[in-house]
Parts: sequence; C-alpha cells; structure tokens
Amino acid sequence: MAKSGREQLAEDERKILSELQKNSKENIDTIAKHCGLSRQKVWRTINQLEKSGMIWGYTAIVDEDKNDLCHFIILIKRSIKPIDKKILNRIEAMQLEDIGLPQGVNIESSCFIHGNYDWIISFTARDIKQAKNFCDMLSGGFPEIIEKIDLQQTLYFVRKQHIFNPDRKTLYDLIS
Repeated sequence: MAKSGREQLAEDERKILSELQKNSKENIDTIAKHCGLSRQKVWRTINQLEKSGMIWGYTAIVDEDKNDLCHFIILIKRSIKPIDKKILNRIEAMQLEDIGLPQGVNIESSCFIHGNYDWIISFTARDIKQAKNFCDMLSGGFPEIIEKIDLQQTLYFVRKQHIFNPDRKTLYDLIS
C-alpha cells in the first residue's frame, strides 16, 4: 500500500534531518544522494524545516582541548520553596551569557529536566576555577530557589552532536 503524502514527507524529513545531524555542512547533492531523494526535494524540505522552526540553527563542533578550554556540566536542584512572580520574572529575564561571559564562561546549552535535578547547564571555561566562580554567581543570584548545585567536568566526549570524536587515543588513555 502506498503511503500518503504527509507520511512520505515525514519519512523524507527524518532522512534529511538525520543527514544534517551527521554533517550540516554537507552539500545538498550529497544529502540528496544519501537520502535517495532529488536535490530539489531536499532543498525544499530543508527550507520548510527551517521556516517551521524544526531546525533551530547550525553549529560547528569545536575541540575544547585544542582551544585551551574545559567542558563542564552544572546540575541544579531547585528548593521546594514556591517560586513567586518576582523570582519567576528574574529567571525569565536572566541571560546566562551576561553572567557567564565576564567570567570567561561560554554557555553551550541550558535545559530544564525531570528527575533528581531540575536544570542542566553545559558550558566551557578556561579552568575549574572559572567554572566554580560561575556556579557561585548562579547560586548567589538565586539563593531562595537553588537547593544544590553539582559541577561536573567532562573528561572526554565519545560522541557530540551525533559525531564520534576522532581523537581515540585520549579515550584509550583515560580508560586504560
């Protein structure tokens, strides 16, 4: 039985998104070939995905070690105190970059989660001292709602943004 236009489009979108996640810098012809689609279909679909907000943007994967940076993750546990409107407005207006950049911190991602923690921030900094200063600024900025902050340093990305790390020697050194 033939698939409807919407089902086919959804399947084509998934193929194209998968290829873009592997290498968003790849040219349209190569993506089309890998997906088994025409160049025009791929180009049109990518434009539609961008316009609809399905694709937020594109980025380069940077090797932190080669840039003399370290990668960190902050896990934040919220207190059980209710958040009033004033605090909510401060959180909503907060620009992590405004707090982090003067400290030498570059925010990679920030998300609210469900589980033992409530918020995760992923970022780079020159060293652990900068990372700890950033944590102190966050907890000092919201002492009434932050119960606990755990700072973790990433030792090695096996895979980042769907791409395997080409530096296997570092991994072998870490685990052997």
